[in-house]
Amino acid sequence: MLESSFERRLLRCSIAPRLSPHVMDCIYLDHNSTTPLLDEAAQAMADYEANHFGNPSSQHRLGRRARQTLEDARVEIGQILGANPTGREPDRVIFTSGGTEANNLFLLGMARIYDADAAPGEAIISGIEHHSIVGAADVLERRGWTIHRLGVTPDGVVDLGALDEWLTEKTRFVSVMLANNETGVIQPVAEIAARCARFGVPMHTDAAQIIGKLPVDFRALGVSAMTVAPHKFHGPIGTGALIARHDLAIDPLLRGGFQQEALRPGTEAVALAVGLHAALAAWQREGAKRTERLQSLRDRLVEGLAAGFDGELVVNGGEAPRLPNTANVGFVGLERQALLMALDLAGVACSTGSACASGSSEPSHVLSAMGCSKPVLTGSLRFSLGATTTREEIDEAVARITGVCGRMATGRPILRPASQ
Repeated sequence: MLESSFERRLLRCSIAPRLSPHVMDCIYLDHNSTTPLLDEAAQAMADYEANHFGNPSSQHRLGRRARQTLEDARVEIGQILGANPTGREPDRVIFTSGGTEANNLFLLGMARIYDADAAPGEAIISGIEHHSIVGAADVLERRGWTIHRLGVTPDGVVDLGALDEWLTEKTRFVSVMLANNETGVIQPVAEIAARCARFGVPMHTDAAQIIGKLPVDFRALGVSAMTVAPHKFHGPIGTGALIARHDLAIDPLLRGGFQQEALRPGTEAVALAVGLHAALAAWQREGAKRTERLQSLRDRLVEGLAAGFDGELVVNGGEAPRLPNTANVGFVGLERQALLMALDLAGVACSTGSACASGSSEPSHVLSAMGCSKPVLTGSLRFSLGATTTREEIDEAVARITGVCGRMATGRPILRPASQ
């Protein structure tokens, strides 16, 4: 049974799965890649676009109205996420094109502050970061930087054993994600931030996957910067934010404008900021119920798969604190890419890991860092739920997934779901 009018409205949207007593088309279990747009966010953006069109940098009345709408959204987004965007030393909410740009703005923008140093600096990340962090760190390594990569435990939690050894006067920054996008495992970011503070080292956390699933408090975490990606919590694609402390020095990646303190120049997308705020406000109102329901459905999915899969089934990171919506499951004896395509034919959408690495034949760097065995690496898929996911879909997904696994094990053909 659905918990709120919010979820009922989502199911009535044309973007939501069409359900009937006889057939479900595609069962979408890939919400960590992207989520369907919340109708409240869509309506808020449509209303703004229909009634406003001023450039927020213009000085006339229409521009001032756009500016006020943008700044109101900026302040409220910051406050919901535990930042202090007002006062004498306000935290900054810097709008970007998404989580990838926000991550790059921190890493590369911080690095540019030190470009004039006599020697390249050092930085610390974890071995399970999103590809937008990994890629930026690789760029710095090619420039001569030393990038230390923290290992993880077999449960997927960052191992802090080497952190104190690597934190020195040469360390320019640290970046460790708040929750892993593949396993959902939550990381000890507050503890890392406290250690960084003792050395005066700025710390960033990529919070793209956890916001909209569990409460996040920027100030309580003690970090210097945090990445936000609204399309992970039923907000719009094409926008995001980097929340940064007032005293954090960042060199911009883009040039040619004064917008957002010149840290991210260019005309701001006011409608997207409005949509981001609307999706975040919906989470603030209904987050506790949504979290409880998602965890119940995720556990139901895993229990059903364990009961119906004729073989060894491993939940990667299953013993660690995790996001309530995420299950990374190893079907030992099966091949993940073939299983993914077979499930797509059967009407179940899931993934082998990060959407940013889709198409890659390489095993997951996250599961590799956890030390997963080759059979587990070979057979692991990620299932991630969202606000539109229903109990009926989970039960049908279990039937389809276990059915596909059984057919693959015996070499029988994969069947498409019956159509009306």
